[in-house]
Amino acid sequence: VQLQASGGGLVQAGGSLRLSCAASGRTFSNSRMAWFRQAPGKEREFVAAIGWSDDSTYYSDSVKGRFTISRDRAKNTVYLQMSNLKPEDTAVYYCAARFGGVGLTVTPATYPYRGQGTLVTVSS
Repeated sequence: VQLQASGGGLVQAGGSLRLSCAASGRTFSNSRMAWFRQAPGKEREFVAAIGWSDDSTYYSDSVKGRFTISRDRAKNTVYLQMSNLKPEDTAVYYCAARFGGVGLTVTPATYPYRGQGTLVTVSS
């Protein structure tokens, strides 16, 4: 399984960015995909997750209402649309995948596949 994240960059507070995660290597029909982030000196934090087949979604309280996770089955790609960005959103963002199981989980250890990160920097 390969996960390739892209789309990070520098943006001013209040701005928007869209991250992409291109997935390959196997069928993703029974997968759950998630975004995590890690700021300098902090632990990895759950951001959002989506069920590949049923489009169920779940968000952390810190991003709910500002971020939207979605996926494009034809492109095998998961997106994270980020709006109204705040300086505290600054972090390296990672996409991750798990197969099987039930429901959406928020613990990094439950997602055995993880791509390289993409840096998002929000200036005040």
